[in-house]
Amino acid sequence: MKLTSSLLFAFVALALTAAKAQAPATAKPHTAPHATAASSHPLCAKVPELSAQIPALPPGTPCARSLYTITTNPSVKLSDVSPLESPTLRTTLGVEPTSFSLDYIDTKIGTGEIAAPHKWYTVHYTGYLVDGTKFDSSYDHPDKLPFVFPYGQHQVVLGWDTGLDGMRVGGKRRLFIPWQLAYGPNAHGNIPPKSELIFDIELIGQSDKAPASAASTGNPGGMAGGSIPVVTVHPATPAKTPSAEPTATPSATAAKP
Repeated sequence: MKLTSSLLFAFVALALTAAKAQAPATAKPHTAPHATAASSHPLCAKVPELSAQIPALPPGTPCARSLYTITTNPSVKLSDVSPLESPTLRTTLGVEPTSFSLDYIDTKIGTGEIAAPHKWYTVHYTGYLVDGTKFDSSYDHPDKLPFVFPYGQHQVVLGWDTGLDGMRVGGKRRLFIPWQLAYGPNAHGNIPPKSELIFDIELIGQSDKAPASAASTGNPGGMAGGSIPVVTVHPATPAKTPSAEPTATPSATAAKP
C-alpha cells in the first residue's frame, strides 16, 4: 500500500511538471526601448519660418524649446449676437483664448557662472524681424560696446527680462520673442506693430552693480533711442553728459509691454 501511494505521488508530480513545461509563457507587456526617455524629453517648439537673411545656426544645433507658455482666457462673455455679425466676431473683438510662448535655442553653452536673477547683465546682441530685417545690433554701434541692463527689473521688454534664464556666462542664445512679450500692438521705431522679434544674444558677463562704463554714460551699450527694443537709460544711473547721449523718450517707455 505504501509503495503504491509513493508511486502515485511520483506520477502526479511528474505530470504537473510536464504540464507546466508545455504551458505557454506569460506574455510580458511590450515596451518600446526609448519610451521612457521620449516621454520625459521636451518637445520641440514651433517657431516661425525665418528669412534666409537671418544667419543660419551651426549644424547640429538643437531644436527650439519653450521657456514658458502663456494662455490668456478673456473673462468677457459674448451674447445676443445678431445674425448679421461675422462668424469671426470673437477674433475681431479679441475675446478668444490665445497662447504664446517664449522660445529659445542655445547655440553655444557657456562655461562661466550661471546667470543669476537681479544682476546686471552685459550682452552683445543682434535683433531681426522674421522677414530678415536687422533692426539693431550692438556690433553696429559706433563704439561697438556691449549692452548692459539689470535683469528682471523691467528696464527691457519682457522677452529679454525673462529670456536669459538658464544661460551661463560665455553662452549664446537665439530668442524668439512673440509680439505680446515685445512691443505688443504698437510700432516702435522701424519695428511694425505686432512684430515677433528674433534676437541672437551673447552673455558676456554679470555683476552685482552696473559696470562703470554704463554708469558714466547713462546709455549702456550706446544704443540709439527709438530704434531698439530696450529702454536705454536706467533711472538709478543718470547720465553725466546728457547732451552727448540719446535718452529714452516717453513714447519708447510707453511702448514697452
